[in-house]
Amino acid sequence: MVVSDKIKPFEALIKISATLRAEGKKVVLCHGVFDLLHLGHIRHLQEAKGLGDVLVVTLTEDKFVNKGPNRPAFKQELRAEAIAALNCVDYVSVNNWTTAVETIKSLKPSVYTKGPDYKDASQDLTGKIREEADAVLSVGGKVCFTDDITFSSSNLINRLMPSFGEKANRFLEGIRKNFTPEAVTEHIDALKNLRIVVVGEMIIDEYVYCDPLGKSGKESMLVMKHVAVDKYAGGAAAIANHLGEFCHKLKLITYLGKDNPQEDFLKKHLKNNVEPIIVYKSGSPTILKRRFVDKYSFSKLLGVYEINDEPLNREENDQFCEILDYHLTECDLVVVADYGHGLISHKAVRILERDVPFVAINTQINAANIGFHAISKYARADHICIHEGELRLDQRNKSEDLKNLTLNLSKRMNCPSIMVTRGKNGSLLYRRGAGFHECPAFAMEVVDRVGAGDAILALTSAMAYQNVPPEIMNFVANMIGAEAVTIRGNERSVDRIKLLKGITALLK
Repeated sequence: MVVSDKIKPFEALIKISATLRAEGKKVVLCHGVFDLLHLGHIRHLQEAKGLGDVLVVTLTEDKFVNKGPNRPAFKQELRAEAIAALNCVDYVSVNNWTTAVETIKSLKPSVYTKGPDYKDASQDLTGKIREEADAVLSVGGKVCFTDDITFSSSNLINRLMPSFGEKANRFLEGIRKNFTPEAVTEHIDALKNLRIVVVGEMIIDEYVYCDPLGKSGKESMLVMKHVAVDKYAGGAAAIANHLGEFCHKLKLITYLGKDNPQEDFLKKHLKNNVEPIIVYKSGSPTILKRRFVDKYSFSKLLGVYEINDEPLNREENDQFCEILDYHLTECDLVVVADYGHGLISHKAVRILERDVPFVAINTQINAANIGFHAISKYARADHICIHEGELRLDQRNKSEDLKNLTLNLSKRMNCPSIMVTRGKNGSLLYRRGAGFHECPAFAMEVVDRVGAGDAILALTSAMAYQNVPPEIMNFVANMIGAEAVTIRGNERSVDRIKLLKGITALLK
């Protein structure tokens, strides 16, 4: 059979498998990424073929490969062609799901074969190996593990065809030398029992997708055709959701507008382990930031805000401060996401500075507050996450060395931990007693920058509280940023399993 005849659409493969079973043939299924075909794969597939009559190989679809930025190195069409070129392989198809569970149920193989490195199910980050084994048993098959030499595609790709530039590759080699993937994972898993309170404005991010029609016939105006609308929970709600991936339980203290509260939206879009505590603001809608977007290019064309960013009135502010007084006594740390839209008053700032054992802060610059809102609103912090532009604006300095500005901020606010995000230039982390640590950016694809800084604030705050080694903290922050910029408008939170698998792949 020629190579092209071996590669089948999945629906066709279901029919082929059914026919083979009816003929009494023993179908063996192997599933994986097979990103860089190597001798370990070849031996594994040869041994698998010996367990039955027909060997079927299914590949993880490109969009479901959790191996870190710029993976898979080879697209699914090339991976399928490489596997199909092996004489021992009879059929190849690309899987339609994130795992092999549905594939197993559809193909009903007699034998499902995994490599020897999958024998210890306790080492499986996803828990999917157990689910796949259950699926095999449910269709009357059995699971077998091959027992030959193993290699790592990730290890080979990292060393022989690295995805990043020289600076990033040099950084990764230093991390690999000093830390194992297991050590990094342990630090992230240690966050699960932290008691965290997130304080800040909840924002609804609305994306209005349009197709351009052209210039208006009588006016100098671009006319767009409405296509669709998506809404996401942004601002402090997004930060709480990011942390909800890594912590068992946390609280969100925020405000909704009395004019258009959107309670149902908030409850629907918060993770189940996030408890919302709400103040209602009179004369105000719940903040909505609407962006008109060219559907084809995903270029943002115009932003329109529904917002009243005046401060809470005296009664509402007193209620908000009472809530802070009550809930902050029971937490390990508080993450303050201050968007400058009227929630956090000077009275609230004093409570946050005085009553919290560990406070992490970001004061974000946006179109509604630029020039009026800066980190100097606060007198102290235990961790600050700030964009380079926000830091320079706060200190009114466009050109001075970034490390000097960071030290100035640390001294002024008596802050021992400062993360400065720099977009495509990565990040700069200052840790008192350990000095500065720089990390390059790992993002290879940028879909949307909205919310990336919030994701980094969320996880670095928890890691700073845990005193995670600065090299690990900076590395993880940039891995988080690399994933966050692939997410459209807080459509979902950073995925813990995807992050851990990406870290593991890069450190092999």
